[in-house]
Amino acid sequence: MAVHITGIEKNSVAYRKKILPGDDLISINGEVINDMMDLQFFSTDSNLHLVLKRDGKEYELDIKKRDDYEPLGLEFETYLIDKHHSCKNKCIFCFVDQLPKGMREDLYFKDDDERLSFLFGNYITMTNLSNHEFERIKRMKISPINISVHTTEPDLRVHMMKNPRAAEINEKMQELADAGITMNTQVVLCKGVNDGEHLYKTIKRLERLYPRVHSCSIVPVGITKFRDGLEKAESFSKEECRRVIEQVNQWTEDFVKEHGERLVYLADEFYLRAELPLPENSYYGDYAQIENGVGLVRTFIDNFADEVEYAGKIERTVKADIATGEAMYPVMVDVINKANRVLGGKLDIKVHKIVNNFFGGNVWVTGLITAKDLTEQLKGKLYSDNLLLCRDMLESEGKYFLDDKTPADVERELGVKVSFYQNDGMEMARFLLGTED
Repeated sequence: MAVHITGIEKNSVAYRKKILPGDDLISINGEVINDMMDLQFFSTDSNLHLVLKRDGKEYELDIKKRDDYEPLGLEFETYLIDKHHSCKNKCIFCFVDQLPKGMREDLYFKDDDERLSFLFGNYITMTNLSNHEFERIKRMKISPINISVHTTEPDLRVHMMKNPRAAEINEKMQELADAGITMNTQVVLCKGVNDGEHLYKTIKRLERLYPRVHSCSIVPVGITKFRDGLEKAESFSKEECRRVIEQVNQWTEDFVKEHGERLVYLADEFYLRAELPLPENSYYGDYAQIENGVGLVRTFIDNFADEVEYAGKIERTVKADIATGEAMYPVMVDVINKANRVLGGKLDIKVHKIVNNFFGGNVWVTGLITAKDLTEQLKGKLYSDNLLLCRDMLESEGKYFLDDKTPADVERELGVKVSFYQNDGMEMARFLLGTED
């Protein structure tokens, strides 16, 4: 096994040692290199012995770095060196399986990669891990790791994920806990499947692994209109969301009293669907699940208000349109109205609610709005020449909406300038008020 080197960073360790693009890296200090995780872990030493190959012949190098963490300066075809690990499950709630045909190819790839969990916070199911990969997590202390649990009842988990290896969840998590690995977990809650008594059992099982299980988020299932051939699924109603909130907070009350932290957190979407006030800042602890939609809206509200308070007043009137999803619409209206009172009426802003006709079903988060829905619902209704949108509507490079349209397409259709804000209240406030550093 060897990994192919495609480039060398100028003036790096590898550059000084005359390693060349086209060489293959075989091992470091006797450890075979398979991917970026191996490279980072085994090259963290001042003294390294490398085995490489050039033109079919092996050669060896001894390297002394300035410090343990100095990078070698090797470049590869992909940042993981290896290919992404794909998901082997057929989950009854999988959003990818609910996508229509004809969208960007990358949208249909389902990753389930322990390396992405460590590097970028992705969630994994552990059903596709080889023994080598699982043992490597323990050996390298890859922590924290994010795990999609969904339920701790083995038979139910197999049913939900359509994979017999899903039954190993409790044994795998216990092994990780015994190895000192911290875990953040999630439950995608499906009505009539893993809720109610099943959810109670899952919470209590996870509590037994505290503090190695550091947090658990409970996220409502997302359902589109493209579910032909898939198992029947229903969204939670307003009343049912309220019942879930009441149940979970009641079930975890003793844990909070004993440990002083919550462990189990409900996604913001539950509160928005329930039309209940969001919890205060103290509810979210260290915000371990913010990337999973837990506390994101609270921080948006608080950060926006803080920036407005800091600004105090502005000289000019800000005129703009903001388009947002159904979930965030009442929040955004309230945030703008409160800010306007502080700023003496200087915000002349109209907030537009965009219904997700593209996905249908019960998809109402801002990040899944398409350009088609934007242009169809905003044409002839804009109040200004400036349309402000959340950056989450675009893919990672910021070039395309989910339906492959570009910001330039939206500008051309609506005849306005389109700007984007990061999903952060402070950044949005600074953009509107012109208070960027």
